[in-house]
Amino acid sequence: MSERREAIRVMVVDDHPMWRDAVVRDLAAAGHEVVATAGDGDQAVRRARATAPEVLVLDLNLPGKGGVEVCREVVRAGTGARVLVLSASGEHADVLEAVKAGATGYLTKSASPEELREGVRRVAAGDPVFTPGLAGLVLGEYRRLAGTAPAPRRRRAEAGAPRLTKRETEVLRLVAKGLGYRQIADRLVISHRTVQNHVQNTLRKLHLHNRVELARYAIRRGLDEE
Repeated sequence: MSERREAIRVMVVDDHPMWRDAVVRDLAAAGHEVVATAGDGDQAVRRARATAPEVLVLDLNLPGKGGVEVCREVVRAGTGARVLVLSASGEHADVLEAVKAGATGYLTKSASPEELREGVRRVAAGDPVFTPGLAGLVLGEYRRLAGTAPAPRRRRAEAGAPRLTKRETEVLRLVAKGLGYRQIADRLVISHRTVQNHVQNTLRKLHLHNRVELARYAIRRGLDEE
């Protein structure tokens, strides 16, 4: 049974007009609603707040306010917009800074049009998306940070952690291993929508905002090693 795909409200931010227009045309042709565009960081923040896109496709190298700061401000604004970085840079430092600022996904500009379209769909659903090779980098960094966290603090956090159901814990464990919604659904023999519901319930219980934060939480508790 095929899933119904609805139009996603998208904003595209890039300082190169030809590249920006090409991305806009491709996403519009895929049936998405491009609600705004911007060519610099300050303009991007203003227009994102005004139009409340579901997904912000964001370049990092922008005039004025940089892409990482744009990401941070848009996420903190509480509009519900998720950020998909689309950058020429695949440098590890840039990827990690973007994720720390709240980006849900990171694709390099070598991505194909289909990879971008699929990336927008997955990010809108809250599913982390990375150019091949970068997902392992992000998970590896979370594991490194988890390993350097003070043990007493971790024990206190676990002692006061909300109770999750058995299924929520199973889903959380697979999130920590880097699996996407569809992979989790196949592994547990449940629907894609059920996985989304479990993730949303877990986010609410843990007072987290997105799946990237959820993966970090799970890795800190060692669930990726079980």
